Amino acid sequence: MIDLHYSATPNGQKVAIMLEEIGEPYRVIPYDIFNGDQLASSFGRINPNHKLPAIVDLAPAGGGDPVTVFESGAILQYLAEKGGRFLPASGAARAATLSWLTWQVAGLGPMGGQASHFLRYAPAGQDYAVERYTKELKRLLTVLEKRLDKSAYVAGDEYSIADMAIWPGRASAFVMGMGLDEWPAMHRWFERIRERPAVARAIAREDLKAPEKYIGRHQTLDEKEWSNMFGAANHAAVKGD
Repeated sequence: MIDLHYSATPNGQKVAIMLEEIGEPYRVIPYDIFNGDQLASSFGRINPNHKLPAIVDLAPAGGGDPVTVFESGAILQYLAEKGGRFLPASGAARAATLSWLTWQVAGLGPMGGQASHFLRYAPAGQDYAVERYTKELKRLLTVLEKRLDKSAYVAGDEYSIADMAIWPGRASAFVMGMGLDEWPAMHRWFERIRERPAVARAIAREDLKAPEKYIGRHQTLDEKEWSNMFGAANHAAVKGD
């Protein structure tokens, strides 16, 4: 059994998809990040960075004490190695999978997050930031489009944790007005993955669905919500652990 400490963001969704893919039993422990649930000291003992998702594997391979893993890329790799699927064991295929996984967690994901922040949450008048991050996001999506024009899946011929890492973020990009029409190869890939039974199960689970505040195009946060997400409370949690 795995405890999934979860918020319905692309990072949380990619881990839920992986758990469904490998058939690992899991319990969803939901967090309202606008309410600041993730800032509690009890969660800081699981992830000192106070960010979601994180997992606690209560029955790790080989036995022993529970294993805690945070950061979505690390979680995907841990689960792939435990389940023996979706990450090649060695060679060029493994290198490609880890390269594209790292490309997502170090590039596409953060740039998408910044674009989302300035488009959806930041005060008006952030024209430079909006242009900077949306242009970089589109550049990265062009990289992905070119890759998928030559390859059925991101890392090659086989579906992998690299695809799982990227897919939820492309779904969430719709709220930023970035559809798939200008990226036909990505569109085909997106639909192919959406048809996978494990992905369909993750989408359908009520305890994994995103509330409106997570997906609406423009959001106005109150003072407490802003502090929990981006301000003083967010910073104080790290100092207080």
